[in-house]
Amino acid sequence: MEIIKKFSVLLLLGVLSIFLIACGEEEETSNNGNETNDSETFTLGVTHYSMQNEFPVLVSDAQERIADEQGAEIEFYDGDYDPATQLSQFENMISQGVDAIIFSPTDAEAMAGAVEMADNANIPVFGVNTKVESDLLTSYIGSNDVEAGEIEMQWMADELDGEGNIVILEGPLGSSPQIQRKEGIYNILENYPDINVLAEQTGNWSRSEGLSLMENWLQAFPDEIDGVVSQNDEMALGAINALEDAGIKDDVPVVGVDAISDALDAVDEGRLNATTFQNAVKQGEESVEVALKYLKGESVEEEYMIPFELVTPDNLDEFK
Repeated sequence: MEIIKKFSVLLLLGVLSIFLIACGEEEETSNNGNETNDSETFTLGVTHYSMQNEFPVLVSDAQERIADEQGAEIEFYDGDYDPATQLSQFENMISQGVDAIIFSPTDAEAMAGAVEMADNANIPVFGVNTKVESDLLTSYIGSNDVEAGEIEMQWMADELDGEGNIVILEGPLGSSPQIQRKEGIYNILENYPDINVLAEQTGNWSRSEGLSLMENWLQAFPDEIDGVVSQNDEMALGAINALEDAGIKDDVPVVGVDAISDALDAVDEGRLNATTFQNAVKQGEESVEVALKYLKGESVEEEYMIPFELVTPDNLDEFK
């Protein structure tokens, strides 16, 4: 009887061992059988056309937050409005072996070669906020800048009752927002032959350059400027400073784009008449989310477009 008991225990232990080994092999198979490991840490390289203005900073802050939430590593570069600088940053990110690159190009055409360079290294590239002229882009996350130009120019046309003289502050020449917002502005101007453009020039998204340009225009066109159309809020705020210094701000309406915090404050104070909301946070969030989805093997769209919205004193509370 004792021999039978010992045999039964040994038999039970043997069966249990086989069961545990089988379970271990099954668990290992389930962990390794999936091509994409959700616990894998992806590295994202990000370069923006500039990190000196509020809007790209808002985009990058949102990108960093989502990357942290999803356990991805992310490194940022400042393109400093210089295609050569941004190209060098691409080279650096490629040599570091990042899993994906997200960028807002300094120049729509000049940066196409950088996308091709990354594509040759099998690194996907995602555009955000500003477009690049390349079919090799994996996906683009942004807003329709033609729409932005149309919205702000339509507001100005209504404000001027369809007639008067305006000046236009443009973004960096060759950048996609400058090109497309100008297209939108002139789409509306075609319907208003009595609105005359006295001057248009780039202020490079800069508040200080917007101030200088406006000062020059006030000297060149004394008592002639009826409205200021700015392709972003930074330049609009600079123009407002010049108009206030000249003591004529109340006579000259100003409209901008982006709805940055300083611009919303200026609308609240009655200094900026209107702006056009561009959702920097949403663009930043989606750019990282889309890139990580792609890296995990999920399908993504070619474009994710986030609408612009007009902001005036009447609906300001919705955006503050």
